Formats: sequence, C-alpha cells, structure tokens
Amino acid sequence: MSDFNSYFPSDLPVPAFHGLLLGAISPRPIAFASTIDKEGNVNLSPFSFFNVFGANPPTLIFSPARRVRDNTIKHTLENVKEVKEVVINMVSYSMVEQMSLSSTEYEKGVNEFFKAGFTPIDSETVSPPRVLESPAQFECVVREIVETGQEGGAGNLIICEVKKMHISKAILDEDGKIDPHLLDAVARMGGNYYCRASGDAVFEVAKPLTTKGIGVDELPYAIRTSKFLSGNTLGKLGNVEKMPTKSELESIETNFSSEEEKHKQAEELAQKGEVMKAWAVLLS
Repeated sequence: MSDFNSYFPSDLPVPAFHGLLLGAISPRPIAFASTIDKEGNVNLSPFSFFNVFGANPPTLIFSPARRVRDNTIKHTLENVKEVKEVVINMVSYSMVEQMSLSSTEYEKGVNEFFKAGFTPIDSETVSPPRVLESPAQFECVVREIVETGQEGGAGNLIICEVKKMHISKAILDEDGKIDPHLLDAVARMGGNYYCRASGDAVFEVAKPLTTKGIGVDELPYAIRTSKFLSGNTLGKLGNVEKMPTKSELESIETNFSSEEEKHKQAEELAQKGEVMKAWAVLLS
C-alpha cells in the first residue's frame, strides 16, 4: 500500500485540489499590492501567489487568481489593466491582522488603506501609494499580464519590473543588510494558517557556492545507510570538500559505547552545527 495519496487535477473538485495546493506549497511570501484605477481610486490587497524572479531587471510576479467559487476577478487585476503600475509592500508580523482585514471583499472604490488602518504615503516613480507600516516597498511598472486560463482558479501572472525600492532602516543590521529577525516577515500557508519568519524559525544553511561537497554518495556505506542519521545530517556530512582523515580529527575527543550510540552522538553534533566533531565520532 502506498504511503501517498496521489491525484490528477481532474480527480478532485477544483476547491479541493486548490486547498491541497495551498496547504502543500507553503509558506508563501505575501505581496501586499497597492494599485489605482483610471479614476484614481486606490485598492490595497494581499496575494500569496508571489515571488521574485530576477534581479536584472529586478522582476517580481504575483497572481490575483480568478475566484474559485464564482470565477470572478479581483479589483487589483482590473486596476493594473487600466493603470500598469503597482507597489508591492512586504508584510511584517506587526501588521498581519490589518493586512488580513484588508483582504475583505469590499465594493469597488472602497479604499482598504483606510478600512484596515494603514498609512498611505506617496510613491516617487508610480501613482499607487506605498504602505508606511511596511518594512520594504517596491514601486513597479507592469510589463505583462499572463492569463493561465478563463475558469475559476486560473492565475493571472502580473509581471512587474521594480523601478524603486524602499527599505526601512529599522530592519538593517550594522552592515546594512536585512536582518530576518528585524524584518519579522510573515508568510501564508493553507487555510487560516500563517507562519512567522523570526526567532527559532530562522536558521542558516551553508551554501556550497565556492566549494564542491563530496556528496552523500561518497560517504562510507555504513554512514549513508545509517538509520540513526537524518537526511539533513547526511547533507551536512556530504558538504565537506574531502573526507577528513583520522589524523585531522584525532584532537577531537570522542566517547561512546556502541555503533548505535556513536551514530546518535554524531547526529546530535551535526544538528548543533559541529560537523567536524560528528565526523570525528563516525570515523573513530
């Protein structure tokens, strides 16, 4: 019996398939998009079908999908077809409840800045205003809108080029880089769930950009098939450029009474980031 439930899109009603997509593909960053129509009416709405897709030119894409229940389109999509500009504001934890309130389906022409209690500030290169409370704001022009279909649930990919970026000084570290703990971003998950990208939820993984790890396939058989070592630990062990020799590790003290204890100790050390100590244990 399979450990997976498997579906073709046609196997399930669109709402059910939609729910599984959003539950599985998460967390998703949130584009808090401010737009304006040809009459000058401002709209503010969040979208979690969103990400960055290039830096030269700087390209962001978000998608106000057609509503699954009745196949209607959102005011944001109507607006960017009329005025091809948008400000994408990022969402921090301190504003998540107001952001959620702004997603209420108010009538066209209602300004969600005021409904949700946000402060509009003038943009410098585009017409829609920015959200003062947002820690990072991107003034964009809309380069293209790609419709993926005409039925409920179909996406409308709004391809945006960033013309000016605004970053709050409050989220920068002493080197001028964005500190994720200060950014305190939130992301969308399935149903009513969100997640908060700060505190213990934030961790680092060494990127193998300037080095070439030996790979899990090069680990000794007893290590790569160990039932006590996790996939994350195997990844860390395989990220070394060469297998350390026992002489390189002899200065590291090890203490264990069995093969099982040895592997469990190595797992614990690797999860603490002490990879060389884990190697010393495994090769002792």
